[in-house]
Amino acid sequence: MVNWMTGPGARFLLISTVLMSGISAQAQTSVSQAPSMSTLLDQSYRAMYNLDFEDAFRQAERAKAVSPENPLPWMAQACAVLFREFDRLHILRSEMFTSDDTFSARPAYQWATPAKAEFEAALNGAENLARRQIARDNNDPTALFALALINGLRADDAALIGKKDMAALSFTRAANSYAERLLAKSPDYYDAYVATGMGKYIIGGKAAPVRWLLRLGGLKGDRQEGVKELMLAAEHGRYLAPFARILLAFDDIRRNDRAAARQKFAALHDRFPNNPLFLQELARLDHATVGRGQ
Repeated sequence: MVNWMTGPGARFLLISTVLMSGISAQAQTSVSQAPSMSTLLDQSYRAMYNLDFEDAFRQAERAKAVSPENPLPWMAQACAVLFREFDRLHILRSEMFTSDDTFSARPAYQWATPAKAEFEAALNGAENLARRQIARDNNDPTALFALALINGLRADDAALIGKKDMAALSFTRAANSYAERLLAKSPDYYDAYVATGMGKYIIGGKAAPVRWLLRLGGLKGDRQEGVKELMLAAEHGRYLAPFARILLAFDDIRRNDRAAARQKFAALHDRFPNNPLFLQELARLDHATVGRGQ
């Protein structure tokens, strides 16, 4: 009779155990190495700022698969669509923002129809998930941030593409409201300062009678406070820090602080070398400096 404790059966059992242990270890390693939603969003936003929109969308889709009930992957997708449209239309350029007059004289643009549909679908997907979370918890930080960003992106669309200033102010007010609720509970949610900072900056630049009327409607403006909050986002934000730095560089140019603007654009170019905007802005700054010296 074969002794299964010492014979071929024991050897077979030992080999099987070793093989299964190896498979189990590989599975555990695979799970442990699977990127988190936050990591995938980091990759999506990095690709977006580097103008690699295909990769930005790919990473956003992967993040959706990892966290299907979270609105933030949908927001990353919406951001990438809008940023791609800004790039196509050459909107994020300092010449538009150098003065109130140049901003007022900006043209109205037209979306590419498929891109507009993508943008709305991503925003609606994010909003549906965020509102479900808000229904469960009125102070859910992820939902509040998503709702702030949704309205902020709608404000950017209205102001910078459609040139619909009143609609943009309405969306800015909503974005600011959600961001303030979030920051009251989570003051270290630094990306939310983009919404509050932009709101204060934009409204603070209005003429005094307009600011007074807007204040009656619940919109407060203070350009210096807006810059301070954008600086918080630029220094500590996770996803929106580069966007905050772009806005601050435009403000530097507006105030004729070209050295500060150059420093910001040089750092952005180092981090996102495939985005020609930053080199173009550096060249414009250098040309203006040379011209003034001559």
